[in-house]
Amino acid sequence: MQSQNRLFDDLVKIMNGAAGTVAGMAREGEGSMRERMREWIGGQDFVARDEFEAVKAMAAAARDENDALRKRIEALEARASKAPKPPKGGAAL
Repeated sequence: MQSQNRLFDDLVKIMNGAAGTVAGMAREGEGSMRERMREWIGGQDFVARDEFEAVKAMAAAARDENDALRKRIEALEARASKAPKPPKGGAAL
């Protein structure tokens, strides 16, 4: 009976050692993968969130200005089309 307990004790020690080794490998692999992802992301042309928000605000302002200018041009064209046209041939001196 004593030999079976010792066998189980040895088996448990081996399994605990293997589990610890696997857990250590998992932690090392995760750390390595995180570092590689940081290097990869750092090499990409990503922008920071605050830079993105600034450009987004600039684009919205440009769009608003464009709409205002379009309305102004339409109003000027409408006024120009209603204005009397000068006679052809020019004025006599």
